Amino acid sequence: MEPVSLLTAIDCTAHIHLIVGSNPLAAARCAKSLQVGAKPLLIAPETAELHYALQKRIEGGEVEWLKKSFEESDALSLGREEIGGVVDAVFVTYGPRDPLNAETVLKSYAVQSSTAASHDHTRNSPSAVQKRGRIVLAGSGPGHPDLLTRATHKAILSADLILADKLVPSGVLDLIPRRTPVHIARKFPGNAEQAQEELLSLALEGVKSGKTVLRLKQGDPYIYGRGGEEYEFFRKEGYEKDICVLPGITSALSAPMFATIPATQRGVSDQVLICTGTGRKGKPSTPPEYVPTRTVVFLMALHRIEALVKDLTTWDSADAKVFLPSENGKEVLDKTRKLWPSSTPCAVIERASCPDQRVIRTTLEFVANAIESEGSRPPGLLVVGKSCEALMKGDPARKWIVEEGFSGLEFDEFPGVEELVIGDQLNAGKIEA
Repeated sequence: MEPVSLLTAIDCTAHIHLIVGSNPLAAARCAKSLQVGAKPLLIAPETAELHYALQKRIEGGEVEWLKKSFEESDALSLGREEIGGVVDAVFVTYGPRDPLNAETVLKSYAVQSSTAASHDHTRNSPSAVQKRGRIVLAGSGPGHPDLLTRATHKAILSADLILADKLVPSGVLDLIPRRTPVHIARKFPGNAEQAQEELLSLALEGVKSGKTVLRLKQGDPYIYGRGGEEYEFFRKEGYEKDICVLPGITSALSAPMFATIPATQRGVSDQVLICTGTGRKGKPSTPPEYVPTRTVVFLMALHRIEALVKDLTTWDSADAKVFLPSENGKEVLDKTRKLWPSSTPCAVIERASCPDQRVIRTTLEFVANAIESEGSRPPGLLVVGKSCEALMKGDPARKWIVEEGFSGLEFDEFPGVEELVIGDQLNAGKIEA
């Protein structure tokens, strides 16, 4: 039996769905509309920064992009002729690429759900007792929604407000209930600090108003996810007892596995080092020295791959220069750090566990040229060490090898996340069979 999308829950063959926005959530909505047979129309200004998955679907002719801002008449004129031009469904997304007012969309419809109105009346009633707010810091894993923890999935379903990092994959965002407000981080080069401050401000406002706020992060919140900084922020604001931190599967360890690279292997690698390729405020981090039995995983490094390789393989890189103390005041270059051989195997792994996963197998000598030639597909990471060829040998006749696609979770005979949750509810007696 074909799986039915929980997004629409009906047969949508030939229906027209209006998706307003251009962020990862918009990409997820388009994917689900296509899955159930609908025609998605994307509305976003021509200047909007489209999510990678959206670009791919538009270029492939699956999604039509109307390069404009949303207007009230769109919901009543872009639909099927047989129902008077009214679109069958409208999905509004929020994020840095979509600075629109959701009320503009809602005004296009004259009827509101009486259930929702009653719910809002209860929540806004002066006699209602305001519940205490709560903040959840959770990791969304490397990409595939099946790699979420059960705890994080439950948090997604129960949160009153979700504040997601920019690179949280569309497959995870697609699990968010339609009526849950979502804000995607406005992070781009030069705006990271301001975007972080905005997220913290929105989260604090939500917690103060009694909401359960989910800070949804890529990977694990405590592995270069600023989870510790956010914990400290809310603790200083007096919410230490209202913080819940949920782990996520970090791409630093799972991405190599999906590329058939064992982080540790007897006789090859007996240690793993996780590094950032970009330090605080964009400054280069201190490069690790060469250890023959070490596997190093670099996160946030591909945008400066040429400089990173120079840091690893030379002493006099402008970013990695270290000088020893000198009595005569002259600079003496420190050459005690062991350098990485340029022939060291490495691999670039992008969009790990997503359908468009890509692996580039090469060496430090050619990795910068490989990325320049093949282009970038963020998010990605770099794995360096002999473990890169422990199970998959390179081709001596080629400078690099490119592998496309992901097929590591093909377990259709196993129940999915939704079925597991329903099973838990049945066992707990919360619902009847």
